[in-house]
Amino acid sequence: MSVLLLSRHTAVADEPFRPEAGKFPPLEKAHSYRGELVFVDHANRRGSLRVQGTGKFYRNDPQPFAMLPYGIVRYHGAPADLRDIPLGTVMHVRAFLPPDPKISAVPLLPVDNKTKDAGHYRGTGTAPAENHVLLLEDEPSHCLNEGMVWKLKEVELKNYAGKIIASREPKAGGDGNFEDEELTFDAATRIWRGRERIRVADLVAEEAWPASGKKQLGGQAVLLGITWKPAPGDGLSGAFTQFHISDIWLDDAIQYAAQFQTETHKAFIRSRWMPAWIDAVEYGKFGRANVTATLFGGMDSSLYNDFQKGVGAQMNGAENTLKHAAGHYGPSHMASNGKILDVTQTPGEIPLGSSGIRIQFETDLIIEGIRPGRVVRVRPESWPKTQIPREEYLFENTPKDRFPSPEIFPKY
Repeated sequence: MSVLLLSRHTAVADEPFRPEAGKFPPLEKAHSYRGELVFVDHANRRGSLRVQGTGKFYRNDPQPFAMLPYGIVRYHGAPADLRDIPLGTVMHVRAFLPPDPKISAVPLLPVDNKTKDAGHYRGTGTAPAENHVLLLEDEPSHCLNEGMVWKLKEVELKNYAGKIIASREPKAGGDGNFEDEELTFDAATRIWRGRERIRVADLVAEEAWPASGKKQLGGQAVLLGITWKPAPGDGLSGAFTQFHISDIWLDDAIQYAAQFQTETHKAFIRSRWMPAWIDAVEYGKFGRANVTATLFGGMDSSLYNDFQKGVGAQMNGAENTLKHAAGHYGPSHMASNGKILDVTQTPGEIPLGSSGIRIQFETDLIIEGIRPGRVVRVRPESWPKTQIPREEYLFENTPKDRFPSPEIFPKY
């Protein structure tokens, strides 16, 4: 069972594409862009990005996005939740038009909005209508998935801050015209070497970097974490568009960051349950039913391995935001109890968003939220039965309950 079954298609869709209900959309139809994460509503799996376009980056207004229910988040080369990503991180996006505009968790835009000039030096591409995300990943995750690295050409320092000239290139090498980028760094930039974290000052002390001035780095291959931060200058030299290096991973140091992030995500999913959608329901008598569901993809294989034939399980209805439909006592209160009758792996290429794993679940008390095409969450009996925060489940199942208004705050 693959950790992330990611297609290698890199073509950007020429025409806007709207996914169909009950089908995982083809990655090659997605619109690709990148931007700075500036706001997160983790409970509703949505947020805002300052999208890079053709103009001055700092002028661009934050644009809302929503994760598709089967959308995948990657951070430090590992599965993640939106709550794991620090604000300011530059993320790569593969996204589509809203599958069903009537229930979109974010505002709708004209389908051709990415081609419109936003004015005021913003340029085009800053507000795409493709704001329902299949894949959201930080820079090192993007490079690992695409087989790329950053090659450092030159560093310039003064007082432990400065600029690096680098280009993103295939790790395997080869011919190509790869554009150099000028990126800033400072004394807060984290440098990872093996299991240790070192400082810019340490590289200076080792004479790997100069104390002041420029030095050629000869195309040293690294992975970079990229953010954006305000920089001094009049903007004519690109200071208002330039990106900033938050992290540099030397050698294979990223694998240790990935291990920690993987463990964080595994604990999160075990407490919130595996998301899936319903393929079919065979109804029996007196509330009995056999349910076929496809587990969503992009997670560590050990989580999928917990779904075994004959294992007891619970299945609960959920929203497209993956919020549980639950009563006063947490998700287990209203969930259907039963047993996993079978686990099968779909042959052939698995689309991104799907694990390719189907389970057959038998219950003697089917609930309303378990219907074909609906999103559910599933807990094998080996996972803990926990209570979840109030904002992560529905009680009244109203728009006000799904997206709380300022009325949630106490009156003093």
